[in-house]
Amino acid sequence: MKIVVAGTGYVGLVAGVCFAEKGHNVTCVDTDKRKVELMEKGISPIYEKDLEELMRKNYAAGRLHYTTDFQKAYKDPDAIFIGVGTPEQPDGSANLSYIATVSRQIAENVERDCLVVVKSTVPVGTNDKVEQFIHDFLVHKEVKIEVASNPEFLAQGSAVHDTLHAARIVIGTESRHAEEMLQKIYEPFQLPVVSVSRRSAEMIKYACNDFLALKISYMNEIANLCELVGANIEDIAKGMSYDERIGANFLKAGIGYGGSCFPKDTKALKFIARQHGYSLKTIEAAVDVNAQQKTRLFYKACDRMITFQNLKVAVLGLAFKPGTDDLREAPSVDNIQLLLEQGANIYAYDPVAEGNSKKKFPEGTNGLGQITYVSSPEAALEGANICFIFTEWKEIKELKAAEYKQRMQTPLVYDGRNIYSPSDMRESGVEYYSIGR
Repeated sequence: MKIVVAGTGYVGLVAGVCFAEKGHNVTCVDTDKRKVELMEKGISPIYEKDLEELMRKNYAAGRLHYTTDFQKAYKDPDAIFIGVGTPEQPDGSANLSYIATVSRQIAENVERDCLVVVKSTVPVGTNDKVEQFIHDFLVHKEVKIEVASNPEFLAQGSAVHDTLHAARIVIGTESRHAEEMLQKIYEPFQLPVVSVSRRSAEMIKYACNDFLALKISYMNEIANLCELVGANIEDIAKGMSYDERIGANFLKAGIGYGGSCFPKDTKALKFIARQHGYSLKTIEAAVDVNAQQKTRLFYKACDRMITFQNLKVAVLGLAFKPGTDDLREAPSVDNIQLLLEQGANIYAYDPVAEGNSKKKFPEGTNGLGQITYVSSPEAALEGANICFIFTEWKEIKELKAAEYKQRMQTPLVYDGRNIYSPSDMRESGVEYYSIGR
């Protein structure tokens, strides 16, 4: 089929590339000319495993195209997938301005019957509004436009794999024709399809993400209690994981969730509930726990250090999780800000997120402190008074306990991802603190 994808971020670009990989003729639309030029050279604007390889392969095969010319792109496709951002607003609601812009562009330029598919995460009822909006502004009134919901369930760092090998495809439609068309688009993927109404599809996305956020915050609460009663959270998680009702995923304690989905979607669902006079107490608790968990180790270190003024602080890991360069809602951001406010000299390492971090914290003097970016975890540790671990990158996990003792001036480590064995660190002469152990 001839498919157009609006937006070339994590949602849009990954979807477009994977559709092309499955044989569809795909055009990805973005307003940024420089970004389009880079993508045509096989350079992805986001860091994502296997993405550039598939971009180059399908571009060379003539199945994948990039353009800024939305007028031409929206003229005669079989389907248009909307994958633009829906960022969080100050009140927690989703900003739908990009959705509205693309909808208006489609209405003014489409010249044939077309299925418009909203892949972005949007509040319940948005697809209804998009369909009405397009019909209101449709230039060619004889054209039939149907709108469907098709939320994504990818995880950053494994987005390509998650799209090509998804547990299920969720499609939300209001007509048999739209349902059959989406099933035909996804037929080459050979994956289970869950077909529901548009509003149910929109809600499934929020329900899934918020449940996972709940699970993370719950385990972090249990981890904090473990520290008080002398239990080990990893033993607790192992014991829980054998229960099929609970499952083994998302039981790892740490310093909280981040990224573009969980923080935004929990707050958005809270807002949706408030709009309908309902309070989602479990979600509210998950959000509150996560906010406190992010800086738990910093304040624990404050009790030990008293001040960070002029101390060399090694920061290992900046991205909110390994496998991505995304710093949105990353625990590192909150902690670096607090460290700089106290006058710390930070030496930060991340294999891929350094560029994005420099946009938030430019190298050099920053407030009362300063930050230097280094090319290896060893360089960050050299002569450090204290070390914080915020991301469990392979390069960090491969460091031996003895290296902290050998390289640091004061071998004091606060591990927010429970990478190391407490006994191994202690035996190596490292003063070591983690989560729930």
